[in-house]
Amino acid sequence: MIIGKSIKKGVLYVVATPIGNLQDLSPRAQSVLREVELIVAEDTRHSCHLLNHFGITTPLQSLHEHNERQQSPILLQRLYDGNNIAMISDAGTPLISDPGYHLIKSAHAAHLTVVPIPGASALISALSVAGFRADCFVFEGFLPSKSMARQRHLENLVRESRTLVFYETPHRICNCINDMIQLFGEKREAVLVKELTKVYETVHRDQLSGIKSWLNTRAERQKGEFVIVVQGAPKPDKNAIAPETERIFRLLHQQLPLKQAAKLTSEITGVSKNSLYAFGLKEL
Repeated sequence: MIIGKSIKKGVLYVVATPIGNLQDLSPRAQSVLREVELIVAEDTRHSCHLLNHFGITTPLQSLHEHNERQQSPILLQRLYDGNNIAMISDAGTPLISDPGYHLIKSAHAAHLTVVPIPGASALISALSVAGFRADCFVFEGFLPSKSMARQRHLENLVRESRTLVFYETPHRICNCINDMIQLFGEKREAVLVKELTKVYETVHRDQLSGIKSWLNTRAERQKGEFVIVVQGAPKPDKNAIAPETERIFRLLHQQLPLKQAAKLTSEITGVSKNSLYAFGLKEL
């Protein structure tokens, strides 16, 4: 058993649950869910199916974004009284685009023990099969539902060189991809992952324009739960000459020899005169 009389009491366990395939619930997670005094879940109706499948009869209580602040003091008191509590979300790792932040923050502030029980995560699963850099990435969760707000949000990420990861719903997936094409360009590489660990799991890698075409080919491709992984923007070339700098350089070169035009443009713009001179030899 994971929890017993020798184990510290009054612990909040943050337990990852399957995102589709029930076999992904680890033996450790099963043991914790059986042995705690209470399980708090985002949607008790949904979580009942999981617990019933494994024969887990631990009392279940709802904890979602609408009642978390009211329930947290009550749950903290139960922890103080020596009860162990497990937190689960509808699927995957709690707090990853799911509620639970306020309770865990409060538990830390109260110097209570918070223990992770790792397992499935749609974010990490999608990133692991995307084939983009995963040593540094940005997780944006669900984008705004309205197109204008979504475009403003994406605009802030246009120059982001790290891999980008998003969640999206079936009724917004096509509009989301359209907005990404508008902001990132149709040739940006991306991976669309749908129905992770489920029967119709799909990993489709292409340019954003190709992903749009793939989604529109068959209506059923727009159904399911989606993770979008987008390749980061290429890092700016340190030797690249900005359009305005190039314009100044060309104007000066119309009146001055190349070396003098490079020197004067460097004094005006701060760009290295050697870079400007090399650019001039190649382009002018």
